[in-house]
Order: sequence, then structure tokens, then C-alpha cells
Amino acid sequence: MQRPLALNGLVYSKDNSLTYFIKRFDRIGHNKKLALEDFAQLSGEDRHTKYKSSMENVLAIIEQFCTFPKIEFVKLFKLTLFNFLVGNEDMHLKNFSLITRDRKISISPAYDLLNTIAQKNTKEEIALPLKGKKNNLITNDFLKYFAVEKLGLNQKVIDGIVQEFHQIITEWRKLVGFSFLSQQMQEKYLQLLEQRCKRLNF
Repeated sequence: MQRPLALNGLVYSKDNSLTYFIKRFDRIGHNKKLALEDFAQLSGEDRHTKYKSSMENVLAIIEQFCTFPKIEFVKLFKLTLFNFLVGNEDMHLKNFSLITRDRKISISPAYDLLNTIAQKNTKEEIALPLKGKKNNLITNDFLKYFAVEKLGLNQKVIDGIVQEFHQIITEWRKLVGFSFLSQQMQEKYLQLLEQRCKRLNF
């Protein structure tokens, strides 16, 4: 998937425990800071109200502020599919951001992309409702309603994105197996991935 990600990884600490790190992407060198605003700030919400929105509002923010919103809509669609497939139901407003580089405003590199459903008991499938719902989402909610009706993507673009996912899902399964997750967590992760792929006919 050609989706910019914030540089991140795991390093061993002195006590031999693993520590997660993420490199700041709003800095150039030691002194220059890039303008970065999350979608909670842009919509007048805060950390206490970061779930009080919708995916439709997310695309409205992109349309309002981004220099080339149509390009960003493709990124948003990929990110939305990814989060659903891997079970990230914590993609709230503060996990979307816009960054300004060379006078161009675009979606920032993605961050906080993880499987949250396998780690806790949750009754929701996504953090921000799509088509008024957070559960029981089906293929048409993503590929017809969101991609076509709301984002205005043409069928060729949609088919290309779906094909990208088809090609990469096998690699995802391998990566889960190579991860530091326990055997039990790996099984839960893969089980969820299989369920979501079937839901979307991937």
C-alpha cells in the first residue's frame, strides 16, 4: 500500500523490554516546525469530544482545507479500508491530521494504526460513524456509498485500490506471524482479518 506512514518501530530498552517509538514528521532538522493540525482542532472539538463526528465530516474537512482534496480523498479511502480490515476502531478525530509543506496542505503521514479490537472487548467496528453507523458495515457502505457517493472516486480508481489490498493481504498475514505478539494475540488478529476480508469480499 502506497500510503505515507510516520517512521516507527520497536527498540530494546536497557531492561530488555521493548519500547515503541514514532518519529515526529512535523519537524525539519532541529529548528524548523511544519504546520500540523489534527481534525479535532479543525472542527472545534478536543480530546474529550474527539469521537463526536463522522467520516462524512472528515471528508468535509479535507475538502475545505486541503490544496488538492481529490488526491487526499484517495488517501482517506485507503486509510478507511485499512482501519476496518485490521480492526482499528479508535481512529478518532485526533488521529487524522493535516500538514503544510511547501505551501501545500495535505493529510499527514498516518499514525496510530493498530488493531484495537483484538486487545479489548468492544461493541463498535469503527470510531467515527459511516452512513450513520459504527457497526454492521457492509461492502456497499465502503465501495458505493463512501467511495462513489461521498468521495466521488471513479470505478477505475476504486478497483485499483481494491486490487492493491488483494495483493498485500497475504503479506499482512506473514507480518502478523513475524510480530512480537503472543500466539494467542496473533490468532485473534488473523481471525479478525479473515472475518473483515470476507465482509468486504476481499
